[in-house]
Amino acid sequence: MSIPVLKFGGTSVGSPERMEEVARLIDDGQTKIVVLSAVSGTTNKLLDLGETIRVQQIESASIKLNALREEYRAFVETLLAGSHLIEQGYSICKSIFDEMERLLWVNSFAAGHEKWILAQGELISTKLFQLYLETLSMRSVLLPALNFMRIDEHDEPDLEWIGERLQQELAPYNKQHGVYFITQGYICRNAQGEVDNLKRGGSDYSATLIGAALKSSEIQIWTDIDGIHNNDPRVVQNTRPIRQVSYREAAELAYFGAKILHPTCVIPAEERQVPIRLKNTFKPKEHGTLISEESSGLAVTAIAAKDGITAIRIQSGRMLHAYGFLRRVFEVFERHRTPIDMITTSEVSVSLTIDQSSQLKQIVAELEKFSEVNVDRDQSIICIVGDLLAEHTEVTRHIFEALENVPLRMVSYGGSQNNISLLVARDQRDTALRSLHQHLFTKPTAGDALLMA
Repeated sequence: MSIPVLKFGGTSVGSPERMEEVARLIDDGQTKIVVLSAVSGTTNKLLDLGETIRVQQIESASIKLNALREEYRAFVETLLAGSHLIEQGYSICKSIFDEMERLLWVNSFAAGHEKWILAQGELISTKLFQLYLETLSMRSVLLPALNFMRIDEHDEPDLEWIGERLQQELAPYNKQHGVYFITQGYICRNAQGEVDNLKRGGSDYSATLIGAALKSSEIQIWTDIDGIHNNDPRVVQNTRPIRQVSYREAAELAYFGAKILHPTCVIPAEERQVPIRLKNTFKPKEHGTLISEESSGLAVTAIAAKDGITAIRIQSGRMLHAYGFLRRVFEVFERHRTPIDMITTSEVSVSLTIDQSSQLKQIVAELEKFSEVNVDRDQSIICIVGDLLAEHTEVTRHIFEALENVPLRMVSYGGSQNNISLLVARDQRDTALRSLHQHLFTKPTAGDALLMA
């Protein structure tokens, strides 16, 4: 069944009024799968609630739970006002919150309980939304994600299994036209069959996994911004949305800081060649950004920044002409399951960056057994992404002219056809982004028009 998949994030369903707008957006009479996040702010509240229960602050947890009850009672009262289904809406919320309340008194509150609590945000939003569609006489079916979304023992989605189970769920409706299938993002079952999740950004991942599994015509990710911008609009003025990027360009931008899309989302869509379209719920008529095989065609497509980076310099005389040194270094990071973002080398040293520092102390201790180690925290990676970027040699001139007054800790160039990465101190990030924007997008010289193509 090649049908489109539309995902709406927390801000898109963040109020009864926003849910009503989503209903209008999807109502074109065409069958589709609609993936919803939890109502904006709910996941953080549930995360806080779970932690409060875990540390046995029962009175505080009870207060937080009651606040959620009242919040959703008001939500239902507005969303289903005047409908004969309003009592059913109240019942949905009561059932979920009553089950949460029972967890206040369990003898051993475990990680599985916390994950169950987190899953309730998406379950509530989808059940209430589907109920609202019923009040509008829109033909809708609730597809429980826990029936088909699964991760394996390595926490990786099992795409073939997902596809098979999805087809089974959809089979009874194959001959029906104009059905809106509503399902949850983010939540899944693990290899043991327990309730689990796809981590932060998981609702986007859910949508692209569903779209890839079904080989959908298109995956639409609806958020509160009109596509990928060519720089961070929170820092730089006069940014613009990009109409078209390739899967590789989008993956680089997502990984290195563009917040509109989670980096893992591009992988399943690229594998099955399903296009992704990024749209703005608040400006639905805007074009947004299309992600597909076709590249942007721009030498420089966009700039993104990723904070919270730790740089590690590993230096040793033993590295000179030693063919096993790098292997030994990488094995340390592998043992501690810590991925590396950037890497540069010289004859006697290697510098690299990580964005997960939970194992930093142990990593440094191991590295110091055979090398001298220096650590710089609070760094930022700035990523310049384009189409066949390495072939446009004039781009590097513009980059280094823009950053002549910004100290560069590392430069990674040539490892990708689409990316030049720079490491700067966090307090230099905004200056670097603005200067790069000025040099690469706003003041092209006559010979550099390709940067603005």
